[in-house]
Amino acid sequence: MFIKRIGIDLGTTYTLVHLPKRGIVINEPSVVAVSMIDKKILAVGNEAKDMLGRTPDTIIALKPLKDGAIADYKTTEAMLRYFINKALGGVRLFRPEVMVAVPAGISSTERRAVIDATIAAGAKAAYIIKEPVAAAIGADIPIGSASGHMIIDIGGGTAEMAVISLGGIVTSASTRVGGNKFDAAILEYIRRKYNLAIGERTAEEIKINIGSALYLEDKLTMEVRGRDMITGLPRTIMVSSNDVTEAIQNELEAIVNAAKKILHDTPPELAADIMDKGMVLSGGSSQLRNLDQLLARTTGVPAYVADDAMLCVAKGTGIALENLDSYKRSILATK
Repeated sequence: MFIKRIGIDLGTTYTLVHLPKRGIVINEPSVVAVSMIDKKILAVGNEAKDMLGRTPDTIIALKPLKDGAIADYKTTEAMLRYFINKALGGVRLFRPEVMVAVPAGISSTERRAVIDATIAAGAKAAYIIKEPVAAAIGADIPIGSASGHMIIDIGGGTAEMAVISLGGIVTSASTRVGGNKFDAAILEYIRRKYNLAIGERTAEEIKINIGSALYLEDKLTMEVRGRDMITGLPRTIMVSSNDVTEAIQNELEAIVNAAKKILHDTPPELAADIMDKGMVLSGGSSQLRNLDQLLARTTGVPAYVADDAMLCVAKGTGIALENLDSYKRSILATK
């Protein structure tokens, strides 16, 4: 059995690869380590992420995607090639058909760059599917039915929202706020409030371990180590979940405003369906504590997080690829 089809969720923070009948076979960070001397790729994925913030001057660990779009074409191509080869393994007789999930808000130029990079990385044909559609399919939402479904997919680089009916997007919004912006806000807040410099990875750990979208009555706390901005020496502090909530207020507001705009632009019949069924949240950053409650409170529409939220887009991409004909309307460019 030759596997000739691959679904890829090309995320700003993580790249997931889905193979038909095997499910998700790769879930690794979208990071590439490059040698500055000869521009050679030294490591990709988990191995490269371990190098972030720890490399000598001759090696640089890059994130080739920024806000869901390709920021570094050559590195993205190398990363895609690595993931395709790793997923299919060894010797191959056939070049695979690859479907890549991209943010709904990217431009046609950015979309073309994804297709070109996928073909250059060894694909026979490249298909593009919009992330909200893929997330909805992966979250088991019956997108082909004649009723409105609202999906909010919050990843590392973007928050994608769409109302879907009859297999197509009725209204959508994309805001370039996601997990990475949360991390940056936490990092900045701790620097300002505690005069402590911490790295991106520490900020991410704080978000995952004690982060919450709403202030908690029973605060969670965590010990954080960093460099004192005044003495330059290592120092340890205690950070609480309320610190994180305060730090990410602006980012949360941007997501809430985008959700309100979508609901405002939705035709009344579909809005009634959404009130009935609620909004579905997917993507790694949708797992922030109480984010569903925050959205429900601010919009008045019930919200819940999908099962395996982080895997929804990759699963949906794989399902759409297996049933290409059924999802023709939802799939964009091919080459």
